[in-house]
Amino acid sequence: MSSTPAARPAGPPAPTPPHGRRMAAVVVLVPVLVALALWAFAWPAARTAPRDLPLGVAGPAAATAPVEQRLTRHEGAFEIHRYADEAAARDAVEDRTVYGAVVVTEQGPKLLTASAASPAVAQLLQQAVTGQASATGAEVRTVDVVAAPSTDPRGAALNASVLPLTLAGIATGAVVTLLGLRGVRAVAAVAGATALTGVVAAAVAHSWLEVATGDWWAVAGVFWLSALAVAAAVAGLGALLGQRGLGLGAFVVMLLGNPFSGAASAPEMLPEPVGAIGQWLPPGAGVSLLRSVSFFDGAAAAGPALTLTWWAVLGLGAVLAGGALRERAHGRSAAGDRAPALVG
Repeated sequence: MSSTPAARPAGPPAPTPPHGRRMAAVVVLVPVLVALALWAFAWPAARTAPRDLPLGVAGPAAATAPVEQRLTRHEGAFEIHRYADEAAARDAVEDRTVYGAVVVTEQGPKLLTASAASPAVAQLLQQAVTGQASATGAEVRTVDVVAAPSTDPRGAALNASVLPLTLAGIATGAVVTLLGLRGVRAVAAVAGATALTGVVAAAVAHSWLEVATGDWWAVAGVFWLSALAVAAAVAGLGALLGQRGLGLGAFVVMLLGNPFSGAASAPEMLPEPVGAIGQWLPPGAGVSLLRSVSFFDGAAAAGPALTLTWWAVLGLGAVLAGGALRERAHGRSAAGDRAPALVG
């Protein structure tokens, strides 16, 4: 009589990370993220001050010398540009070469500002120049050469458009990646979604709220290019790195690009090198381009437009490259699966 071997007990289940380790990761990760967010958003705001802020001085050299001396007492605050007369200073303000100018005339000093470039900077210049002139008993006349629209005198509504466009770009890039769109289809989806975003944003900011002036289609184009740069960057990183790429793209654009944009003040009002970094990221370049197109007839628009274009081109190129790499890997895998069957 044969005996059957006893059944062997099943092996232990595959080990899983203990719950305590997961809880520790959450407990540590959340404060780290909060600290990063506070550093990115609160630190630049708490250190807002003029740093090499471009400011013009116009008039005869002998008359402007005392003005320049008083301005240079604030070491590192202003970058002085000298102009022969008021007309040259006005042109510089309208070309976005300087944020304002002090013109010395026979009737007394005159301050030229451009609240459309930055209401915060215009107010700062008024306080600085008026305060210095009052010490000498002179009265300063202020002329707003390029004024912000009456519907948004403080620029709050225009500045508030940065975050929604950033979120729209991140969402577009993430959705395209998570839906599994690749190659040309992914590029078409990103371009189409951001184009519609630009039209909707222009309808709200230009047609309804009237906080963005200028040519309607030009404003819509700026909104589209701003959203496209963000969406392409996120989708490109997602195509190359997967979900880790989505997180990296969202981190760079949201936690760095948004607070470093200088939208509420100006890049020269942020700590160094935050202001410069912000202008190389889509949110900062988008705000600068929007101000140039909306209020300054496109003056100084080339730099930020080129920055956004490079982000869009490189991001969409990464989308195409990521799709091609995945297709090649899938083809090799399929060929490996067919090889044994052919040999047999």
